[in-house]
Amino acid sequence: MKYWIRYISVLLALATCLIGRGQEGTSSFDFLNIPTSTHAYALGGTNISVIDEDINLVNQNPALLGPEADLQLGLNYMKYVGGINLAGVTFGKAAGERGAWAAGIQYYGYGKMKSADETGVITGEFSPKDIVFNGIYSHDITTTLRGGVNAKVIYSSYEQYTSWALAVDLGLNYYNADNDLSLSLVARNLGGQIKRYNETFERMPFDLQIGYTQSLEHAPIRISVTARNLTRWKLPYPTIESSSYTGSTDIVEKSGFVDNLFRHLIFGVEYLPTDRLYFGLGYNYKTRTDMKTASRNFLSGFSIGGGIRVRMFGLGVALAQQHTGATTLMVNLSVNLFEFKK
Repeated sequence: MKYWIRYISVLLALATCLIGRGQEGTSSFDFLNIPTSTHAYALGGTNISVIDEDINLVNQNPALLGPEADLQLGLNYMKYVGGINLAGVTFGKAAGERGAWAAGIQYYGYGKMKSADETGVITGEFSPKDIVFNGIYSHDITTTLRGGVNAKVIYSSYEQYTSWALAVDLGLNYYNADNDLSLSLVARNLGGQIKRYNETFERMPFDLQIGYTQSLEHAPIRISVTARNLTRWKLPYPTIESSSYTGSTDIVEKSGFVDNLFRHLIFGVEYLPTDRLYFGLGYNYKTRTDMKTASRNFLSGFSIGGGIRVRMFGLGVALAQQHTGATTLMVNLSVNLFEFKK
């Protein structure tokens, strides 16, 4: 009991220390918030509490890693907006009966870009990229409570500019198997740069998140609600408004109570006909409102996906369209190598 109380206290203390930084602007390390799991992507892009036999979920919450992921290998690929391609691999191993560790690497490639000097003369091409190396450890604190740590080494290269950074995710998960109830708390991206691009220090995109997932008692339905950006209440966004009197359009910043509330929340619902098959639908109001009115469509903010597990193999697919002409597709493959030993 004292162990997990101390763990929660440390997590909240570290989160509180970084609240100030987490409330300012954006970060050049925002790619760390792109999901690597099709299950999480199908449920709105962020889900820290869904329980599934998928090693790719551990990047959402290190406390979702457990001994049940022993010898599991996960591969992920996403065709992201703007010709961006993301790919990665994660391997998990049990550490005794109550612990587990995992290691992985994520690659973010942004294609080729032209480089130019200060006069605008094209001097060649370069391929900007980000690479994240992960080391994850989790431990069962009690029979229902698990804690996890995800240590990340981050390398970025943009033409002649390079950067190194260190970050840590801290996570807790409470899971009641009898009621299929999962509650999670995660503090993401605690850390900073150890080598800067230039004279300016770039913040880490710190985020404090809470997750809730619950199965319905008499139906194969599971619902999830994830709250994020909990270190700040106001999340304003620009919107285009037209005047009926002048016929002109203006960009107006919206920051009402309802808008702020729902921009913190992500909703997901799943249909699970069997324990090896799921179909998921997610809604992210922040994603929808972040898109300019002129470029978003009816599907902005929605995501959909599904997954199936057959013997030692698992396959997941998720799809979203943030705005017109920007469809993103993610594919996951997981293999339980333990089955090969039988």
